Amino acid sequence: MSNEKFASVWDAIESTPAEAENMRLRSALMIELKDYIKREGLTQAKAASVLGVTQPRISDLLRGKIDLFGLDMLVTMIAKTGQHVEMRISRAA
Repeated sequence: MSNEKFASVWDAIESTPAEAENMRLRSALMIELKDYIKREGLTQAKAASVLGVTQPRISDLLRGKIDLFGLDMLVTMIAKTGQHVEMRISRAA
């Protein structure tokens, strides 16, 4: 049994630091979109209309199917909520 410690679950399960970072960003955006849908009380159909996707895509989002969403799509969806994404770059630990 290994006692190796990881900064996040993504660091533990992804092959490279770049893949882990990509997953961290995607998961943060998906969580925000899920929270927005809940906060606004949107049905899947209404959320699909607002976000410019189909209802099955909203279902995938709400079920956490992260592998089906790229950063570009998630940033576009966030923008359609009237929010914007800010980026900060820092040195890796």
